[in-house]
Amino acid sequence: MYTSARPHRGYAEITPAYRLLDIVHSTALRWAERRLRSEFTILFDANTIHDFLYDSYEEIGSSAAVRLYLPLLAERFARERLHLRAKVEGRVEHAIPVVLFLCTYNAGRSQIALGFFEHYAQDRALGWSGGSEPSGGLNPAAVAAMAEREIDISHEFPKTWTDEIIGAADIIVTMGCGDVCPLAPGVRYEDWIVDDPAGLSVAEVRPIRDDIERRVRGLLTELDLPLGF
Repeated sequence: MYTSARPHRGYAEITPAYRLLDIVHSTALRWAERRLRSEFTILFDANTIHDFLYDSYEEIGSSAAVRLYLPLLAERFARERLHLRAKVEGRVEHAIPVVLFLCTYNAGRSQIALGFFEHYAQDRALGWSGGSEPSGGLNPAAVAAMAEREIDISHEFPKTWTDEIIGAADIIVTMGCGDVCPLAPGVRYEDWIVDDPAGLSVAEVRPIRDDIERRVRGLLTELDLPLGF
């Protein structure tokens, strides 16, 4: 966890071009922290919110291929993690189910599953995805195949799982993360044997997409959650 009150570790030492980007990021992160404080002021103290935001920024920045939107992604990541931490610590009542989809690179299968889950569950359950070896970006064919179904996953990004995510999950669905998949007591596990879309064309990804959709719909039915459209 990032514990220092200093600004984030930037990349100003690398090239002069990044110094200006660093300044922009610092400003964006300050505004992001203000928004998060206004949302979570009852649940968490200011230091906790600060730590989650800057830790999320560094976590994403360590693997992201494009840094321009890192503050926005970090704010989203921190917000989701804070919601999950609130559930783990019992700070919220009537918490909705949390389902975690895992694969190796968090670039294809788990992102497709998350896209369908959020599309059908809407606000009745919380979906999350992660990878054992997150890649630097989403699989373009997976993004295109989902766009054919009018589901936009292009705003997502590969990320690893965190302790609060594992602790908050009610169901963990694994799709090829192997022996490194996390184990947590009291969590329901499902292992979906799904082909890896890495390196495949959009046409080749479509059957994988449709298989994952069928499985997601089945899972939501088991959870007695009506399918939203």
